[in-house]
Amino acid sequence: MPTSQATVEASKGGLLGWLNENIEKPFLFAGLLAIILIITFQTFYRYVITQFTDGAGSAVWTEELARFIFIWISYLAASIAIKNRENIRVDFVYDRLPAKWQPTFWIVNDLCYLVLGVVVLVMGTDLVRFQIRFPQIAPALQIPYYLPYLILPIGFGLMSLRLVQDIWKEIKSAGIKSGIFAVAITAAIFAPVLFGIDLASTTILFGYFAIFLVVGVPIGISLGLASLVTLVGSGTLPVDYIAQVSFTSIDSFPIMAIPFFIAAGIFMGSGGLSTRLLTLADEMLGSLPGGMALATIATCMFFAAISGSGPATVAAIGSLTIPAMIERGYDKFFACAIVAAAGAIGVMIPPSNPFVIYGVASQSSIGKLFIAGVIPGLLTGLVLMSFSYWYSKKKGWMGEAKERSPKSIAKAFWDAKLALMVPVIVLGGIYGGLMTPTEAAAVAAFYGLFVGLFVYKGLNMSNIVGAFMEVCSTSAIVIILMAMATVFGYVMTVEQVPAKIAAFILGVTENKILILLLINVLLLIIGTFMEALAAIVILVPILLPIVTKVGVDPVHFGIIMVVNLAIGFATPPVGVNLFVASSVAKVKLAEVSKQILPILGLMILVLLAVTYIPELSLMFIGD
Repeated sequence: MPTSQATVEASKGGLLGWLNENIEKPFLFAGLLAIILIITFQTFYRYVITQFTDGAGSAVWTEELARFIFIWISYLAASIAIKNRENIRVDFVYDRLPAKWQPTFWIVNDLCYLVLGVVVLVMGTDLVRFQIRFPQIAPALQIPYYLPYLILPIGFGLMSLRLVQDIWKEIKSAGIKSGIFAVAITAAIFAPVLFGIDLASTTILFGYFAIFLVVGVPIGISLGLASLVTLVGSGTLPVDYIAQVSFTSIDSFPIMAIPFFIAAGIFMGSGGLSTRLLTLADEMLGSLPGGMALATIATCMFFAAISGSGPATVAAIGSLTIPAMIERGYDKFFACAIVAAAGAIGVMIPPSNPFVIYGVASQSSIGKLFIAGVIPGLLTGLVLMSFSYWYSKKKGWMGEAKERSPKSIAKAFWDAKLALMVPVIVLGGIYGGLMTPTEAAAVAAFYGLFVGLFVYKGLNMSNIVGAFMEVCSTSAIVIILMAMATVFGYVMTVEQVPAKIAAFILGVTENKILILLLINVLLLIIGTFMEALAAIVILVPILLPIVTKVGVDPVHFGIIMVVNLAIGFATPPVGVNLFVASSVAKVKLAEVSKQILPILGLMILVLLAVTYIPELSLMFIGD
């Protein structure tokens, strides 16, 4: 009897443990697959099914259903990001704390996050109750709005649960004293507002935002918390505004392009895409001095047109090319530096998630931003190639001597044909007028899933769930950042912060050249410690009114901003591409940082050309 009871208890514990680890996964897998299929069906329906029905019928429900599922999986996936500690944060201060202090500040981080989670949980519950009492109906699906709004209490409740689990884990590891001290620090952070100390609203907003960043709170949550504290301290808007905007700000069809582009890159990458692209680039360029470095840059440019992510490009390509370059006699620090710099092209060449976010934040055409980014991205790649050719020739790093022929190049093209089709689908669909950027992204994700499963067969039962979770977790981080940035931006607008900053700068100078130079310097500095997506959502409302007043086209400014922040990916001390590249090669970041400095100088020259020669970005943009 005791043995039997112990077995039952163990099995119960195992089941509870499994549920704790996997409760979100079935919903996220089904939800992501559903929105990919729904939007692909929507596109297919418009161009195929209606041809056989004389235009009869409609698929208007697809977009609304996909938006609601997208919001649900975004907030459900946030709990996985918490559990895996994958949020975008500024770690510059945290990483320099003594080791004994880091657990305490991690608990402070979680406690601050928990404050926002509980507030949105409570306010979201009130919002659902209000919708039940005074129901509104979704126009296409004809369902009451309280059903989609349920994600606020459910999603933020699950986030809060994961945060409590993480706090308890840290307290068990670091000790109860760390927990008590963390609570005291958190209370001290919120004390000025709780005790009604009279401060200007802008001081509260930016002061608390800076404090939360220093503590290490994720940037998106720092934006939401700073807004919450400002609303409590100033009473400008009701606090429940945060819950409302957490839903409405991402109830947007264009924003849905973000998880689709991420999915396309991850699905294709899982199928051996990077190996095929590298083989093609090596066939074309490998015989030249610095051939492997040239092939690396070309492969990064190809891969950029699929993944749209700098760090993803460095991880996928660097893991192959850095060891290969070292084996062929290249300096290992140069190998890391060139991959880190080339990975930055990933956010310049379309499709690009920073362009999607800038387009949403600035109300600019995402399609125009995509086409405007092509020449700056190609120009950056050519500059890096020229430097690599010259430097390799100087160092005596010759190309690999092997037989290359038109037949071998044609075979490499044929092997990589399915990968090369992705940018054709995306850009051809958008500029051919067949698809919106979101639809093109969904079709690319569907294509990547199909190819990964049935052609390359890199996706299988052992890794497909992990790939789906990676897509959901990565995109959720960005989506929550955008939601909280919307709240932050609205509070700034109410307090007239952008107008005041614009008036100050324009009061100092109205010289367009000087203003753009100052903005470039600002963005280069910010790019060294803040992730590009976060910088865009925070700074666009401030900087865009300034540049438009001196005659800068919003699309052109979007290119300037993204190229600036792309350089930040590879800029010491905290450029994320440098971290990824140095971890692949297992070398010290300081040595890679020294090697990349002349490369960064060349990239800044490209930036200046893009800034002061608008035609480089706008020559293919129509009126």
